[in-house]
Amino acid sequence: MVTSMEVREEKSVLTVQQLNQAARTILETEFGSLWVKGELSGVKPHHSGHLYFTLKDAFAQIRCVMFRGQNRQLSFTPKDGLEVTLRGNVTVYEQGGSYQLTVLSMIEGGQGQLQIAFNALKAKLLAQGYFAQERKRALPRFPQHIGIVTSKTAAALQDILTVLKRRYPIAPITIYHASVQGSVAAKEIVEAIEKANESKACDVLILARGGGSLEDLWCFNEEIVAKAIFESELPIITGIGHEIDFTIADFVADERAPTPSVAAEKATPNSEDLLGIFEQKRLRFTQSILRSLQHYALKLDGLEKRLLHPGQRLQQATSRCLHLQSKMQLLMQNKLQGAGHLLAKYSTHLNSVSPLETLNRGYALVTVSETGEIVKGIDQLCVGKKVTTKLGQGAFNSTVTEIIT
Repeated sequence: MVTSMEVREEKSVLTVQQLNQAARTILETEFGSLWVKGELSGVKPHHSGHLYFTLKDAFAQIRCVMFRGQNRQLSFTPKDGLEVTLRGNVTVYEQGGSYQLTVLSMIEGGQGQLQIAFNALKAKLLAQGYFAQERKRALPRFPQHIGIVTSKTAAALQDILTVLKRRYPIAPITIYHASVQGSVAAKEIVEAIEKANESKACDVLILARGGGSLEDLWCFNEEIVAKAIFESELPIITGIGHEIDFTIADFVADERAPTPSVAAEKATPNSEDLLGIFEQKRLRFTQSILRSLQHYALKLDGLEKRLLHPGQRLQQATSRCLHLQSKMQLLMQNKLQGAGHLLAKYSTHLNSVSPLETLNRGYALVTVSETGEIVKGIDQLCVGKKVTTKLGQGAFNSTVTEIIT
């Protein structure tokens, strides 16, 4: 039996759509058009011309949309961290079950607190040399081990791993888990960087997370994170957020990439390019070897043509010996003939100056018979001295009987 209470409860049951429609009606009726002040965050222009963003303060935030017709009238460009005052209507997005502010106009009201803090820390670290180019470490050309500091559950991690597997699958990878959003994120990032440096397992470190608003990325703007990057012995590549996102960590890092995937590309050479270079070098090496082999083959052919049978070489040696023998005999004959001519010449000259030749012309040679001493003057003679007189033909002995002066 159905009670009246059960009937009333059955009649009051709403569908989800009915509930959202009722909430939308209440909000739009109660609030109508209103003014709200806050800080812009996560500003995303859509290709349709609409502008999507979040308006926040220190305690809460609300999603906003400003359609193309309204944002074309703006005199400034909305960007993260800008403090503004909006006029709009509160409504409920029925399909998503969330409420949002449809913005009709926007007035610029200065920088937000987070942006002010960002600029102040940036100026401080710049003055301390944290961003100096000369202190930044060079990335290894061929990393032996790659470290990644990010959340194990982050979508960015899968993007990085996909790129590394495609480009450089030979390098081992170590993941140093750290929260990349929230109050404890900065501390965990610092601990992960320190752990990577202490283990010395990797030689390059990727610090990454996906995109988000300024507050989502704020842990990468903390001074302790900047200090950990600055003091790291390992070179660090940051891939934080989207291309338009810049954090303090990006300025301190040794290399900044616009996205996590690009950070993985910067950390590694492309294995396909390396294979192409290797193939080119292999072809050049092969061609060089072939040229060398052809050179030595030609040289071997020349040596083979010069290589003779031992009998032929012996015959050539015999012929050469006979030739040298004939040549030597001819040289000796010529030498003997030359020596004979020279001997005859010297004999003729010698005979022309010989004392015997002088005697043949009628002269005589007188010597002391006892000593054979040639008599050159009368002082060598005395009466009774025996002398020998040699003529051109024969000789005779005589005794001195008289000395004529």
